[in-house]
Amino acid sequence: MTMMERVIGYLTGHFDNSQQLDRFEREGITGYPRAEHRNTVCNDRITGLPADFSGVFVLEESYYTTDGKTNAMPHLFLFTEEEGGIKLTSYDMPEGYTKENFTSDNLKETAWESLKISEKFTPIIYHEENGAFVGKGVSMFSPVLKFKLEERFDSEVLEVSETFEVNGKRTFGYDLPLEYRRV
Repeated sequence: MTMMERVIGYLTGHFDNSQQLDRFEREGITGYPRAEHRNTVCNDRITGLPADFSGVFVLEESYYTTDGKTNAMPHLFLFTEEEGGIKLTSYDMPEGYTKENFTSDNLKETAWESLKISEKFTPIIYHEENGAFVGKGVSMFSPVLKFKLEERFDSEVLEVSETFEVNGKRTFGYDLPLEYRRV
């Protein structure tokens, strides 16, 4: 199995952090959202891909529930094999979609030429480390808004730490990474 096949196999499917929340409840840790990821390969819905295209597009549907309110955060990612690992590039949401309806179930055929790489997100490289894949990146969404992403995943768990900082002060994020497991 290639590195790309393993990465995509580990990342695609339906995941949530319910096991982590159960553990946190026993340990008295509060303030973390109920989180869910639905990650779907969607190359079959991207028309006009070059004949030699070897990348994999994944639509990540993320849902975060706190205080009974759920916030949808969908993302379109492209994974490509690069020297040194697997590169994650973020794409802007295609025209005609909102964060509420940009889902695998609603995704229609989309022309490759119409997709735009996100100018805000700095691509990251996942490299293999002790049987898991690890990637870190920092993106400046504005001159004062910094986004930090750290991920570690294997066949069992996807650990994700996302933080936003404004002028160096954390405005969103958690002390511990969210731990997603396959549902």
